Amino acid sequence: MIFSRLARSKLPGLQGIESTVKFTKYFDFIRQRPDRAIIRDEWIERVVNNPVKETVQQDGRIRRWAPIEKMENRFLRVVLLPDRETVHNAFFDRGFKP
Repeated sequence: MIFSRLARSKLPGLQGIESTVKFTKYFDFIRQRPDRAIIRDEWIERVVNNPVKETVQQDGRIRRWAPIEKMENRFLRVVLLPDRETVHNAFFDRGFKP
């Protein structure tokens, strides 16, 4: 169900920086959608490590939000599995209010 992928940064000034980001197979499939394909691994990692808000769902999954400057400060929501490191979903949350 879970696998890791080596993420290589393409952001200016961060080329060559590598990190391991774990994704569910569901997320790897769903991110093929055009609205999800634009989401960079670097942004996901930034939200995971530096959220402005975090909530825990009843099923134990963790929701984290942070603004993405390159996307006009739209808030990216990242949903993690209860292990707090595996990404299950990520999308720009139009209804989020900080």
